[in-house]
Amino acid sequence: MSAVAKMQNGYLTATRSIGTPREIEYRLLSDVTGRLRKASGPQGDFKDLAAALHDNLMVWQALAIDVAENENGLPAQLRAQLFYLYEFALNHSPKVLQSEADASALVDINTAVMSGLRHAQTRKGAEQCQV
Repeated sequence: MSAVAKMQNGYLTATRSIGTPREIEYRLLSDVTGRLRKASGPQGDFKDLAAALHDNLMVWQALAIDVAENENGLPAQLRAQLFYLYEFALNHSPKVLQSEADASALVDINTAVMSGLRHAQTRKGAEQCQV
């Protein structure tokens, strides 16, 4: 195998291991949601909670930037709803840090979005099998 073929094969393998954008979003939300659950639980640590809340906001900020782009292919209403969820997370997170609210609403939102992402992946996979 030539050096070029080895490089191309390496890039293909790396791309496959990263996943589709929806798979990446799912994994990020899954990771941060698990951390939010653990940190906000009875054995939770404030430092871990603050870090999980920060990381959750970073995920939501990235999603908000993505849905704000004109080139985003999602329907306008869904884009607006996702942006609203970012705004909710932005406003709710400080309340969690100040013990004025708990993280369960953020966990519920993330879980619902993950379910939607999983459903979209399943539907897309079924459509590809029919072609």
